[in-house]
Amino acid sequence: RKKMTSSSPTHSDSSGSSKHDSNQDSWEIVEGLKGFPASMQEPVRQEGFLLKRRKWPMKGWHKRYFVLEKGILKYSKRGSDLKKGKLHGCIDVGLSVMSVKKKAMCIDLDTEDNIYHLKVIYTHTLAHTHTHTHRHDLTPTCFLFHALFICIGRYTQQLYPIHTTLKSAFSSLSAERDRLKHTIHMQAPQPAQVIGLKTTYSSFLSNNFESSNQDCPDSSRSLVHQVSNESKASIPESISEFFDAQEYLLSSSSSENEVRRSSLPSVDISKFLHKHISSVVPLTRRRSTLPSPSPSSSGVSLWNILKNNIGKDLSKVAMPVQLNEPLNTLQRLCEEVEYSELLDTANQTHDPYQRMVYVATFAVSAYASSYHRAGSKPFNPVLGETYECDRADKGFRFIAEQVSHHPPVSACHCDSKNFTFWQDVRWKNKFWGKSMEIVPMGTTHVTLPTFGDHYEWNKVTSCIHNILSGQRWIEHYGEMAIKNVNNDACQCKVTFVKAKSWSSTVNEIEGVVTDRDGKVIHSIFGKWHEGVYQGDPPSATCIWRANPMPVEQEQYYGFTQFAVELNELDPSLKTLLPPTDTRLRPDQRLLEDGNIEGAEEQKQRIEQLQRERRKVLQDNNMTHQPRFFKYQPLYWVTNITAVVMVLYYKTL
Repeated sequence: RKKMTSSSPTHSDSSGSSKHDSNQDSWEIVEGLKGFPASMQEPVRQEGFLLKRRKWPMKGWHKRYFVLEKGILKYSKRGSDLKKGKLHGCIDVGLSVMSVKKKAMCIDLDTEDNIYHLKVIYTHTLAHTHTHTHRHDLTPTCFLFHALFICIGRYTQQLYPIHTTLKSAFSSLSAERDRLKHTIHMQAPQPAQVIGLKTTYSSFLSNNFESSNQDCPDSSRSLVHQVSNESKASIPESISEFFDAQEYLLSSSSSENEVRRSSLPSVDISKFLHKHISSVVPLTRRRSTLPSPSPSSSGVSLWNILKNNIGKDLSKVAMPVQLNEPLNTLQRLCEEVEYSELLDTANQTHDPYQRMVYVATFAVSAYASSYHRAGSKPFNPVLGETYECDRADKGFRFIAEQVSHHPPVSACHCDSKNFTFWQDVRWKNKFWGKSMEIVPMGTTHVTLPTFGDHYEWNKVTSCIHNILSGQRWIEHYGEMAIKNVNNDACQCKVTFVKAKSWSSTVNEIEGVVTDRDGKVIHSIFGKWHEGVYQGDPPSATCIWRANPMPVEQEQYYGFTQFAVELNELDPSLKTLLPPTDTRLRPDQRLLEDGNIEGAEEQKQRIEQLQRERRKVLQDNNMTHQPRFFKYQPLYWVTNITAVVMVLYYKTL
């Protein structure tokens, strides 16, 4: 990190650099300015225009007037608005995490509630800094940029003694705790009366526990999970049976173009699926809880992992297994069809505007399962990994595959007599100091056979707050545009409202269904984790309500009942699954069983196998051909021939 030796910036600080230097310009976190005296004065009031990026609406960079005074950064459209008290925002710089690109003069401020992306406006004066070196040639925005550095450095110097004191106090308390534990263990034998009371109490608990087991033999569960001999014995079997799907190198061009295009065969997969769907052995009784509660991740230092990845895509950063949940990204995609009955209803609704209401509500319901899941992340699938979910009770069959690894692309297809659902999704995960943004790319599709409708929509941005400390929580924000590509009679726009720091309302959605002239026909509102209503309160009609959460869900990764069932491996189902199925992954299965050390070991083994296979295939100029999907212009679709053949052999 470069050291600044003066609070007054010189032209050399903001001037251009060589091409080599610009290539090295990357995001770095500002932990305070080194080299300043302890008596450093706080910067004087600075003000001027900066560019601020908006994501929605009116995406792009917009000029805003900023004032930095006493560590508080305020902004509005123009200076006159600030004088009138019309603030657009107010940021406490000292309590924010700031990351910068010095050469490009860009600043990101993560305030926990919001992420602000700012950059300096380059003017004609700045463009000629190599010929002028006087202080008066610098624009006010340049002074504002450097004043932010000084401000964060001053706050860091003020907080450092407090941090040192708290760290020392914590160390003393930890040492005292360990000393007390040692004293208790080494103390003299307890009196006979105390031992007798303990024996009586233990006997009482044992008798009652045995009695409850006799009454409810299937419902008893140990509070502290231990890996049984049976589960230990099954570990080698799981490891030997899981096929670590090969990872093929994709060319530097678009990964989708590597797949040869071919026309779809004239096969009605819907009729075939439902003709043979009953031949697959269904689970007679689905489990209601996981084998083991989620482990504690308090011993994992996220800061050490993430501090060098500010503003970068985290999809390539290896994380310890304690941060995972025992589900895969492919299974997460399956969770989006949990409320498929909304599409069943839509396929039976003749009013096109009301059909759009049900489709829009289905799109919103896909986010419901994420509400309690901010504390963990799904496993990343290896290239070629697959997942199948046959739900005769819901009337659909789902299949997903990891079709690309760099960039990571997951494709899925779900078929029912009432609808067909498919999508391919790519994610960009960026860490901004206190929050992590998840920006999805790709389009979701639904067709309704009764009316020949084909709906498309985009996903919205997700953000996980309090990554490093405090209670993590997730929010979704942005606009979702839904259209029927086969009929422009109606459209729908759903807004996921971003939470405001001064408002207690969170997770709200608002949507309107309009005709081709833009006239509002229906309106919907609600919360994406609770329910959606149609009409105007108080006479609004409930269109959808989220299913109740299982008991003690917070101890089991925040899984919904549907999520609990996704990784269940019934013996009758095991013989029907391909070796690439997610349920056969040993690291994921071991985590579900509570074996953290074994899960971490297998996770590292699988990741190493991926790296080795990638190198071998790269040397041989080989590319990956997905088994169940193929790329057509714009998106991935199912390779119907492959799917039909798999289903055919399963019916034999």
